Amino acid sequence: MRRTAALAGRRAAVVLASGLVVAAGASWAVDLPAGDAAVLVALSFAVALASYAAGRAVLVRSRSPVVVALIPVAAVALGALAAARAMFVSNHDLAALVVVIVGAGTAGVLGGLTLGAELQRARARVAAMTERERVLDRNRRELVAWVSHDLRTPIAGIRAMVEALGDKVVDDPADVGRYHGQLIAEADRLARLVDDLFELSRIEADALQLTLESVPLGELVSDAVGSVTAMARARGVTIEGSADGRAGDGSGPAVAGSAPELSRVVRNLLDNAIRHTPAGGTVEVAVRPGVRHAEVWVRDRCGGIPGDDLDRVFDLAYRGDAARTPGGGGGAGLGLAIARGLVDAHNGDIAVHNERDGCRFTVRLPLA
Repeated sequence: MRRTAALAGRRAAVVLASGLVVAAGASWAVDLPAGDAAVLVALSFAVALASYAAGRAVLVRSRSPVVVALIPVAAVALGALAAARAMFVSNHDLAALVVVIVGAGTAGVLGGLTLGAELQRARARVAAMTERERVLDRNRRELVAWVSHDLRTPIAGIRAMVEALGDKVVDDPADVGRYHGQLIAEADRLARLVDDLFELSRIEADALQLTLESVPLGELVSDAVGSVTAMARARGVTIEGSADGRAGDGSGPAVAGSAPELSRVVRNLLDNAIRHTPAGGTVEVAVRPGVRHAEVWVRDRCGGIPGDDLDRVFDLAYRGDAARTPGGGGGAGLGLAIARGLVDAHNGDIAVHNERDGCRFTVRLPLA
């Protein structure tokens, strides 16, 4: 901090010395008598510096960008008037100078106010960026903690089962087969987590390279439903779907996008809905065309999301209340964050709101 203050002091001294040199040079260039030049420079610089010091004192107390913009206007106007009052013997000439300074000062004040407003907006943007960075940093720390737990759990299970098989603690063929199935399931869980982390890193690094084409949204949603049907059946959840499209073959509206990424968006939404819907519940999915956009929405029976959490649902590593996970296995909280990133990459938007005994996730995508 001392080095910063010393550097600021040196810069102020250089600016002051440069101003004095320029003023002396201007006096010499117009053949101003030395005495008059000395009086003008002394008065104008003294009053201007006093105005600057007063402005700095006000700035320290108010922290207003407008003060920053108005300091040079006030300093120049007061310095010029003080010097003129000392040198001009004619009240008429002094009055004329006052009129000119008021006119020019008005323009300077308007410019100062504009600059102050821009500085205020810049400060607001910096504050917003700082807050966003703070939230992202907090989310990253939470993600590291949660992902570490999600990695340790399957790894510990795999290690225990492998040791049991290696030590011949389990040798019954039926038990060996069951352990084999569990090992595959845990390995698949690890693979999905690593895949999610890789996809999220691409989104965060803005490294997605999408190949846009015309994608029939109805067919894409139908394939996504088919891929999660077994999971829904195992949890006792029913999936109901409908698609209203302009195509006569039932393929639904066509959107401009990359089929693999859009399929992942829908699967993530369906997976989230199935995990948060209790056994015996129903997950609804529908496709609807619009004038410039088509939308797909997924509605679950999670019981609703607390109002304070609605804005955080798509945040990195958000999991929500444990009460919303009747079946457990809430995952690493990456699915919805990935879905939002992929939708944003398609120039679409994704939103969520509570509806009846659950919530509805809606994705809007531009038509092809």
